[in-house]
Amino acid sequence: MKNFLLASVGLVALVGMAAPASAADMAVKARPPAPVIVPIYDWTGFYIGANGGWGQSRNCWDFVDVAGVVFADGCRERSGGLIGGQIGYRWQANQWVFGLEAQGDWADLSNQRVSILNPLFSTRTSTDGIGLFTGQIGYAWNAALLYVKGGAAVTSNRFSILSTVTGAELASASATRWGGVVGVGLEYGFAPNWSFGVEYDHLFMGDANNSFSVANPIVAGALNRITQDVDMVTLRINYRFGGYGAPVAARY
Repeated sequence: MKNFLLASVGLVALVGMAAPASAADMAVKARPPAPVIVPIYDWTGFYIGANGGWGQSRNCWDFVDVAGVVFADGCRERSGGLIGGQIGYRWQANQWVFGLEAQGDWADLSNQRVSILNPLFSTRTSTDGIGLFTGQIGYAWNAALLYVKGGAAVTSNRFSILSTVTGAELASASATRWGGVVGVGLEYGFAPNWSFGVEYDHLFMGDANNSFSVANPIVAGALNRITQDVDMVTLRINYRFGGYGAPVAARY
């Protein structure tokens, strides 16, 4: 009997010693991973930037005599470089982005063609400045922004009649012309406060009559009426004043 009791006590002691070890060997349930804080790009704020690219001007010349008769002298196109800057303000509501912008560019868009009406003379159109004043509406996917724009456009132009043989300028007219513009752009915020984009714009400049500096040598006493449209493709870089984006989102 005594031996039986001693054996029982020993068995209980062995079980007690083994139990903590088994509990220690049990796997501890893993804690959920800590949330990753992802900054949300905020397009709200004033910005300033630079742009450069390519433009093409299409011009159709007509001459209107004193009796109102129109003499068509053909159309011509010429492409050239653009460089300038822009300044604006955007504000963001959820994923929608609204903005106002002013843009100015120096242009090198000049074309020259022998007159259809009188080959002894040539006509030349030069556009050396373009301005845009537009509103924007866009949709943002965090740091990517797709937008459309529209508003007013202005071009600075010089229209000339030259001698085809010598190239001497015989008559000229300068004009600042107002019209409309529509465009579309894609912009990406590649770093805090910095964004890069590409934009296409089409300018509808209509037509207007211009008086030459001297009597028109092609059609005596006639005014020139020139229709103008301009296409622009520019690369843009902007710096936005303010923080990268205050709101943050937790992602698991």
